[in-house]
Parts: sequence; C-alpha cells; structure tokens
Amino acid sequence: MAELIAAVGRNIVLMSALTAWFSAQVLKTITSYWKHREFRAERLVGAGGMPSSHTSLVVALTSAVAFHDGVASPLFAVSSVLAGIVMYDAAGVRRAAGKQAKVINKLVREMRVEHTVKDNRLKELLGHTPLEVLAGALLGFVVAYLFNRFF
Repeated sequence: MAELIAAVGRNIVLMSALTAWFSAQVLKTITSYWKHREFRAERLVGAGGMPSSHTSLVVALTSAVAFHDGVASPLFAVSSVLAGIVMYDAAGVRRAAGKQAKVINKLVREMRVEHTVKDNRLKELLGHTPLEVLAGALLGFVVAYLFNRFF
C-alpha cells in the first residue's frame, strides 16, 4: 500500500491536476470571503465562483500531459477534449442552470405571499462566468508548468 501511495505521489501529471484543483478551491474561498465578508466553508468544495476549480484541474491535467508526453500524444488529445467539454459545461450549461435556479427561487418567494408554496431553494451558484473559467485555466497552466519545471 505504501508503494502505491508513493507511486501516486510521484505522478507529476496527477499531482499537477490535484494541486491546481486544491489551489483553486482555496482561492475560491478567499475570493468569496473578500466579496461577502464572511467565511463560507462550502466554498472549499462547492461549485461555482472565482476561479473555476474544474477548469483548473482539467487545464493542469492537459498541460502536464503536454509537458510530459508532448502535444502529439494520444493522451494529450483525450485530455484536451475532456478539458473542452468541462470548460464548455462550466461556462455554458451549468451557468444557465444557475440562472434558471435564481429565477425559480425568486418565483417561489413571490408566490409564497399569496399561495402556500414549499420553499426548497435551488442552488444558484453552479456555473462560471467566462472570466472565472479563464482564471481557472491560467491557474491550471501555471501549476502544471511549475510542476514540470521543478519536479
């Protein structure tokens, strides 16, 4: 078991991706605190916010594969397609779902005045703005570059 853990720890591609994800989650928590002036522990693991941790993870993965195996490798192609899907989903589909949740939550609040409506608030912070995705991509690339350069 110790050998397995050591082998995983030496996997620069995996460590780049996980470090980028963790760094983004910490930065997301800090930017949320700065914006709202209160600590929200959910930001350490939650979706949405600045920067996109999903994007950081997949861009670090793709960049680390490029540094390790080259851009002509099949693994780079697979990770590039995965990164594209994740970033499109973050800035497109999940962002739209978050906007819809915001409207539905508002409708429920307004309807409760005249009608009895059970209030099940939907999560509104699901997706990302293009800037949040870009910031996540930059973070992911920088982390992968640093791992490639120093490890």
